Amino acid sequence: MPVPKSNLYPDFNIVRLSHVEFMVTDLAASKAFYADTLGLQISYEDSETVFLRALEERNHHCIILRKGQKAEANVLGFKVYDEQDLDKAEIYFKEKGLPTEWIERPHQGRTLRTQDLHGIPLEFYARMNQLDPIHQQYKLYKGVRPLRIDHFNCFSTNVDESVAFYNDLGFRVTEYTEDEESKKLWAAWMHRKGGVHDMAFTNGRGPRLHHTAFWVPNPLAIIDLLDLMSTTGYLENIERGPGRHGISNAFFLYIRDPDGHRIEIYCSDYMTVDPDLEPIKWDLKDPQRQTLWGAPAPRSWFEEGTTFANTEISDSQLAAQPIVAP
Repeated sequence: MPVPKSNLYPDFNIVRLSHVEFMVTDLAASKAFYADTLGLQISYEDSETVFLRALEERNHHCIILRKGQKAEANVLGFKVYDEQDLDKAEIYFKEKGLPTEWIERPHQGRTLRTQDLHGIPLEFYARMNQLDPIHQQYKLYKGVRPLRIDHFNCFSTNVDESVAFYNDLGFRVTEYTEDEESKKLWAAWMHRKGGVHDMAFTNGRGPRLHHTAFWVPNPLAIIDLLDLMSTTGYLENIERGPGRHGISNAFFLYIRDPDGHRIEIYCSDYMTVDPDLEPIKWDLKDPQRQTLWGAPAPRSWFEEGTTFANTEISDSQLAAQPIVAP
């Protein structure tokens, strides 16, 4: 199916991705990994949760760690433009036959909980508690020096359906791969905030979260993190990279947290704010689309992902191939 024409005037206005909530089995170990090793800043913590933000972010959190029995993702969060967009979003999802619920969330304003067509749990809000800026408090810069959350990448059982759904929400495709035999999409990168992607979808058993990415100031930050992880007990948590993607042109590193949640450290992609920007098509057989240069990815990177809480998983509709998106 061809990439759909961009919907420049969606029913409600999503600004960007915002946050993810992970269930973790050892809260202290996860806190040490995200705060002490990666360098995210703790906004709030108690015996059950840790809220963290990156160094350029004013909003209260971009990641929530919640203590639980099973490692999974509870929700992917998105920020909308204003309160009216929340009401429009409720109408939109109800008309699609999808469940909606207004929920109370700490440190956030009014929050709408729903899901996409394949069951990925989503929440939308317009206002979150804002904190003092810390981007010039360089004494806080440690680990990989994460500046902001950048994107989610999810396994989808039907990428064409996922792209059509998020396209209707106003996400625009920047790059994609297509299966030449079936003419179906194998993977696609979609954005709201003017980068290469806020959301990406890759053919695979799902829905599952492949990774959450954080933007860093430069590739040297990644080298520093590798040195740190290799000498502080996290050598086995380094899964893939460093390298450079063909798709997105970004410099990357993939690591796993203590529960196996995959994190990408990411920088140097390109601006996509022009509304008439044509998406770039890649040949599915071109190995440089996923790795312009760098060592091959391990099997785990193709097959493993984080499950979503209370979400049924099924096989993809395209035959599996050992290929995953950046």
